[in-house]
Amino acid sequence: MTDMFQFFTNEVLLDSRVMHERLVADADREGLLDVAYHTVDSPVGPLLLAATEEGLVKVAFDRQDHEAVLAELAALISPRVLRAPARLDPVARQLDEYFTGERHDFDVPLDLRLARGFRRAVLDHLHEIAYGRTESYAQVAAAAGSPKAVRAVGTACALNPVPVVLPCHRVVRSDGSYGQYAGGEEAKRALLTMEAA
Repeated sequence: MTDMFQFFTNEVLLDSRVMHERLVADADREGLLDVAYHTVDSPVGPLLLAATEEGLVKVAFDRQDHEAVLAELAALISPRVLRAPARLDPVARQLDEYFTGERHDFDVPLDLRLARGFRRAVLDHLHEIAYGRTESYAQVAAAAGSPKAVRAVGTACALNPVPVVLPCHRVVRSDGSYGQYAGGEEAKRALLTMEAA
């Protein structure tokens, strides 16, 4: 009886996976897959990855509540959000390479529509902070064109829609202490320690 139950359970799961894959393929073909998402494991916990056709639009840590992040993406971009790992495969592969020390820079298209104005200027500068290096909030403010906007840099880093890929973890306080981070202080310490090794 147990074997029969397991067989039917496996068949139902297989059918639901096949139906989901068909739904995703149909939505993508018809141009109805506005936001694809996937969750990957990492040394700093599960990361939610989301992408539009333009590129990676969101990386979220587990502590940010993935369900809330998906609801926010549905409200800000489109309600047509589906789990579609294939669109995120290049990002997932590059994150794996990063976490194993094989990659120091990311080479994936980004969709930064969630950041505007000075926040966008800060994000544009982040990729210039080399792997294994850090800059202070004041240095980033100056590089982004507003030397007195140190707090605004903190806000831009806190609201960075694609942390890790755009390395806001490399921005620290002038005294060298970590400062705030969307993934938490432990995640920021882990990333900086990994890059310094």
